[in-house]
Amino acid sequence: MTTVDDMDYEFRTARAEDTQAIAALDGSFTTRTIFHVAVTEGGFALKEIPVDPPIRKVFPTEDADDGPAAEEDPNSRTFVAVGPDGGLAGFAAVSYAPWNRRLAIEDIEVAPAHRGQGIGRALLGHALEFARERGAGHIWLEVTNINAPAIHAYQRMGFTFCGLDTALYDGTPSSGERALYLSMPCSLKSPTGG
Repeated sequence: MTTVDDMDYEFRTARAEDTQAIAALDGSFTTRTIFHVAVTEGGFALKEIPVDPPIRKVFPTEDADDGPAAEEDPNSRTFVAVGPDGGLAGFAAVSYAPWNRRLAIEDIEVAPAHRGQGIGRALLGHALEFARERGAGHIWLEVTNINAPAIHAYQRMGFTFCGLDTALYDGTPSSGERALYLSMPCSLKSPTGG
């Protein structure tokens, strides 16, 4: 398997010229398992279950805005991975909230052709560096319960479940899905191994 270490990827803060490529990135996924959510009296329980046929999730296309907010807000950044061909391989948009010392992963996507090569792990490594620069105590993210591939990747990087929102997706094309929250203390070593 080819990994980030084996190829010539460039990781950097997004620029205005990256805006359209970020908006156009294919963040869809296919999964053969989901995390079934059972709400209990004292919280919730998760059980990974198979689905047949596999679920393919395609996210709605978002309009490109005026560009990455990094220049406008010192507590927000978008990191990009540019592939050897010069095309966008992935991105991670993050924001830091000083009041609770939390860095939120607002969005992270890796293009299908670049998955399984460590791009997401490397992007989260850049997010962790930014979190530490800001003095964050933890990194936090939200993911749908049907995105088992992403959940497994986050867990391998040190994230653990910390919450559930059963209503976040109500009224959206994602109705029936549940929002799971995962967090990781910034004191853990970088997802990239550093």
